[in-house]
Amino acid sequence: MNLIDSHCHLDDAQFANDLEQVIQRAADAGVRAILTAGTNVASSRAAIALADKYAMVYAAVGIHPQDAQTCNDKTLNDIRALAQEKKVLAIGEIGLDFYWKENAPRAIQEKNFVAHLDLAAELDKPVVIHDRDAHDPVMEILRRRNGKPRGILHCFSGDLAMAREAIELGYFISFGGSVTFQNARGAQEIARALPLEKIAIETDAPYLAPHPERGKRNEPAHVARVAEKIAALKELTPAVVAEKTRANSISLFGFGARA
Repeated sequence: MNLIDSHCHLDDAQFANDLEQVIQRAADAGVRAILTAGTNVASSRAAIALADKYAMVYAAVGIHPQDAQTCNDKTLNDIRALAQEKKVLAIGEIGLDFYWKENAPRAIQEKNFVAHLDLAAELDKPVVIHDRDAHDPVMEILRRRNGKPRGILHCFSGDLAMAREAIELGYFISFGGSVTFQNARGAQEIARALPLEKIAIETDAPYLAPHPERGKRNEPAHVARVAEKIAALKELTPAVVAEKTRANSISLFGFGARA
């Protein structure tokens, strides 16, 4: 299979001791490109450094909603500058997270989200959107954008109606390891119902390891498990799902010749 892991966090401390081996295992599993997403300015710089070091790695830069209180004119200008580095393909991970309510008030998160959407539109880059317990507010903001900027709802957790509306607005839907969980019937029904042409796959590594690795550290090689699950749901071969989701990710983000 030729795969793309459209979302992970290779700068996470859980990869500090064996990142070379993690990258090699991904390549051995058929992963041709990896998008590692920043969550603040320092993390975004680290993502770019990893993209510069590894040919198959690319970066997204942005300020995560849990770090929204760090977003100001200076940090946004830092993200603007980082976004223009050669291997930066997207603005992200951005969005809204109302699960961790103590980290950033809703108004600050929404301001941060809109500022990054404006930046992405200014730079003509796609966005990588985080949405946790904030489905309606995320969609309210995206409806006002008229499909600009384009992007992806990563590790999708909404319902089928939300997914279909997001697709109508021009966004892709990305599934991660949680779609493989034995109790994830809702996510599985959504994956089965959506057109493969609008689906991407990811790991969100080191988080959300797929079944049967659930509870362990996740890594990009495991994106193959996600492809296999979606293939089973859609009664397709894993190779077909891998190739189509790879093409979808390339059409959205670009990636290089190696992907």
